[in-house]
Order: sequence, then structure tokens, then C-alpha cells
Amino acid sequence: MPSFAARRLVRGGHLQTLAGFFLVRNVNLPAPEERYVEVEPGIKILCHCHWQPDRRSALTAVIVHGLEGSSESGYVIGVTQKGLAAGMNVNQRNCGGTDHLAPTLYNSSLSSDVAAVSRNLVEQDRISRFALVGFSMGGNLVLKTAGEWGREHPAEFRAVAAVCPAMDLAASADALHLPSNRIYEQYFMVKLRHRFRQKARLFPGQFDPARLRGVRSLREFDDKITAYHCGFEGAVDYYARAAASNVVDRIAVPGLIVHAANDPFVRLIPETRKKILANPNLEFVECADGGHCAFIADANGYDGRWAERRIIEFLRQF
Repeated sequence: MPSFAARRLVRGGHLQTLAGFFLVRNVNLPAPEERYVEVEPGIKILCHCHWQPDRRSALTAVIVHGLEGSSESGYVIGVTQKGLAAGMNVNQRNCGGTDHLAPTLYNSSLSSDVAAVSRNLVEQDRISRFALVGFSMGGNLVLKTAGEWGREHPAEFRAVAAVCPAMDLAASADALHLPSNRIYEQYFMVKLRHRFRQKARLFPGQFDPARLRGVRSLREFDDKITAYHCGFEGAVDYYARAAASNVVDRIAVPGLIVHAANDPFVRLIPETRKKILANPNLEFVECADGGHCAFIADANGYDGRWAERRIIEFLRQF
């Protein structure tokens, strides 16, 4: 597949990122099968499943979205359309409109959710093989899952792919707070505050909206809210324990990591790069341009969503 070349009018990290978010897509997907998967006792998540006529023999791509994303996120829709056209089943993890399902907060440590969904597909649908695909925070989750499995992974697990994975959480949270990135941080903060207040209304007594006072950054939110309610000592502890960079060197299946050097806020520290490059199972593709989960190229015979196409081409071999 040709290397990435940014579309002429949207070159640069910020333009790519914003274009990836705002450019209109042609969406042509069938209605999904809705499935509720119990990932822990009393805790369910919603998955949207798209199946081929023979679901058992087709590769199943399990897609995990980023922070405050859902199955309606553009990149999830894009990979789903391309995967279905390539003959794959596609299972989308959905975080939209599901706050009532669990008295917990979605966070970067929950690789156990990914493992539970994968187990459900194998046991209930008897699929013969599956791959994990993640974007941003979802990229961290699928890489973390694959690394924690290591060589003891399920027999049906074939591959993992991640686009702009937030593997180094502390460095990325600090980059998000830079003045040039405040537009993104404010977007996330508005969504996170709304979701937390919604959780407090749905589960009275379990969440205290007063803890939001004085929270102005993602790191402060993770310190006062995420860590407090998810069993961590603070943001430092949460970022250290939830990062896929801890286990990326243990991934034992073929993997693809796509990263943009000009991603406005996702950072990969030198130690993580060394671990990735030292793992012979991983292919690391770093593009000079592409922004955050965007990679908008010229539409030469396809829709120009280069990273989505790159993932599908990678998965075809399985």
C-alpha cells in the first residue's frame, strides 16, 4: 500500500485532526445486532455487531473507540464499512448512551472489557479467529490486552492494530494541556463533565459531582475523578498502571501501530519506541503528517481515509 501523503489543503497536525473530525462521510451500514456483554458481575457494555453470512469462518475485527467516542465515531464507521466490504465480521464497542448500564467509569485500564468481549464472541458465536483494532485510548486498550495475554493468548486471536494509541498516558495528558491544544482538552472536558454528572444522576450516592470543582485539565480530572472512583491512588498511579507501554514488548501476535509524528497530543516516549521496535511481531508505521486518528489523503479510488484502509489491508492476511 502506498505511504501516506496528506491531502493538499489539510496538511499539518491540527488541520488533519480537525478535518478527520468534521469532514462528512458517506455512511452506508446495515442495522447492527445489539449485544449486551457482561464484563464483570452486574456490569454490562453494549456492542454493535455486523456479521457475514458465515460468521464462524470470517475474521472478526473487534473495534475499540477512543475517549468519549462511540460506534458512531467516524473512524469506527469507516473501518466497519471497509471491513465488511473485505468479508470480515465487525464488532464495535459502544460507549454512547450507555451510562445506565454500569456504575463505573470507562477508563484506560479496562483491558478486561476487551478480553471479556472477545471471550463472548468465541464462546457464543464460535468464531474461528479475531483481531483487535483500537484508536487513541482504544489503541492503548487493545495493545494492553494483547500484551497482557502475551503467549497465553486465546487460540483464535490472530492480530492487533492500533492508530495513534495513547500508550504513554502521562506524556499525552500533559501534551493535551499545552496552549496549542486547549481546544481539544476543552472538548474532552465538556464531554467528561457531562458524563460524570449523568453518572451521578443515574447512581445516586456513588458519584459526587462536587469533586468536579476546580478541575480544569484532563490530568486534574483523572486525579480527582477517574483515579478516585477506579481504584488508583491518583493520576500518577493511574497513568503508570494503565499504560500499554508496560506490556507492548510481550505482544506475541502480528501487530500494526500507526502513529503521526505531528499528532497534536498523543506522545510516545523514547523508552516505548524502543520496546515497540525491539518486538519482532510489531510493525511500526510513523508518518510525518496525519494528525490524531485522521490521515486524510487524496481520494484516489477510495475515500482518502488512509489509516482505515491500511488497517484493513493489514488484516486481510488473516
